[in-house]
Amino acid sequence: MIYDITLNIHYAYSGAAAGGRQLLRITPLDVPGRQRVIAALVDIAPRPAERRTWPDFFGNPTVEFALRGAHDHVDLTLKARIERLEAAAPPGPSVPLSQMPGLLAQCRDLGPDSPLHYIAASVRVPQLPQIASFAAATLGGQTGMDLRDAVTAIGAALHRHIRFDARATTVDTPMAEAFANRRGVCQDMSHIMIGALRSLGIPAGYVSGFLRTSPPPGRPRLEGADAMHAWVRAWCGPATGWIEFDPTNDCLAGTDHIEVAHGRDYADVSPVRGMLRVAGGQSSRQAVDVIPLDA
Repeated sequence: MIYDITLNIHYAYSGAAAGGRQLLRITPLDVPGRQRVIAALVDIAPRPAERRTWPDFFGNPTVEFALRGAHDHVDLTLKARIERLEAAAPPGPSVPLSQMPGLLAQCRDLGPDSPLHYIAASVRVPQLPQIASFAAATLGGQTGMDLRDAVTAIGAALHRHIRFDARATTVDTPMAEAFANRRGVCQDMSHIMIGALRSLGIPAGYVSGFLRTSPPPGRPRLEGADAMHAWVRAWCGPATGWIEFDPTNDCLAGTDHIEVAHGRDYADVSPVRGMLRVAGGQSSRQAVDVIPLDA
């Protein structure tokens, strides 16, 4: 499946900003065997005084830019053409959950994809006993369960227990609050699932990206109706490797999921991050279009 993707992010300031420096992680990833970037362009207005592109530790394409002069808005635009490949046939059963401690003890890899980076608490995913209890109750003490089955069981349980509500949380809402209220968005559900898996000893991380959505039958597709999305990747042993699960939609990530960045949690992959010298308020809006070319 080939997609044309457009992302527009607009920031407006009530007073002129004197300058700032930002990091952008909005360019889709090249993932061998799963996703290929045919072309990608990031446009920034006003034109920055400095700009450079580099891969961060996790291999995410990162654009760093600085604005020097006074400005009252910033427009960020991504245009990309992506080929999302059909998933390979799933391998045989992964190892039982009970074998995970031994597998991690044998791991000597410290590269970006090493599971050792994804087992401890992180900035946005603290260790919470209530989430650990939920995970343990979901599996019912079945330590012999296949690791892939354990991952999908946790994701499916969270999908049943947490209601999608775009007004319930903000980007800064702690995952403990979203879990207590049983409401949230894809970011909240992904953080909670990561915390649940880590409490079971399963390495888990965060994936940001785009999700192709389909309009109701007989209705035209609306421009800008899509949004950035988030889901979870979990390590199921050296033979199976990483699998990706979308708890918001209770499914394994497939050809409708376009990957942008991998990290331990949202703090590692936030689309826009940095500092700005400004007085007064600001507002922002975002629009995403994911257009399949061969539909």
